[in-house]
Amino acid sequence: MSDAPRPGEIALSRDPGGLKPDAGLVFIGRIKTPWTDRHACPRSGSASTEVCEITLDADYEPGLQSIESCSHLIVLYWMHEARRDLIVQAPAFDSTTHGCFALRTPIRPNPVSLSVVELIGREGPVLKVRGLDCLNGTPLIDIKPYFAKNDSVPDARVGWHEHRTHPDRRSPDL
Repeated sequence: MSDAPRPGEIALSRDPGGLKPDAGLVFIGRIKTPWTDRHACPRSGSASTEVCEITLDADYEPGLQSIESCSHLIVLYWMHEARRDLIVQAPAFDSTTHGCFALRTPIRPNPVSLSVVELIGREGPVLKVRGLDCLNGTPLIDIKPYFAKNDSVPDARVGWHEHRTHPDRRSPDL
């Protein structure tokens, strides 16, 4: 699979990764998954049944207090191997281009991703979860409890996705 731009894609004139950071983002741990090749990763965490491990650095372990009471979590992570320069992209499942902010692609100026995961268990600083879509060794940014009442919007729409030109190709239905 090539990283060459598809027709209609637009790349930034500079790599955002080379700029002076605006925020002091700190990685608080790492994620262990079975995927070592980004093309083998599921396109969406909801499509994955693999049990993965999130390991927090020792300093952050006290922040896990009471987490066992949560059935689901929101996990934010840094897609460290993703390109950061494509601002307009041509997804494989649509012949129309879209801005990166209208897509769930990891290719974006700040490759922050999120998944809602099921918490299977905890062993000290290690959480066993189901529902991730990232490479082994992915840096962890944050963990938050998932509140179904606040975090679910059943009537939410992504209009372009409803009218994509190749609905039979792999596409996360998010």
